[in-house]
Amino acid sequence: MEIKKIDGKTRKNIKIGVQVSVVQKQDQGSGKLTLGTVKRLLTNSPTHPHGIKVMLENGVVGRVKWVLT
Repeated sequence: MEIKKIDGKTRKNIKIGVQVSVVQKQDQGSGKLTLGTVKRLLTNSPTHPHGIKVMLENGVVGRVKWVLT
């Protein structure tokens, strides 16, 4: 099964309950990604150049780099 990666800079691509990879604030320098499921969308604008900010179900907050489908 192939996993498709959709860019995380557009809010309409991100729905509650989808799998995403995010970069947390402290990991921005290293680019380390964290996988999780979206619980809340925290960015209200339709796009953001660094990725839409979300909260994952485990409480982690970060900017979406990829939506995994």
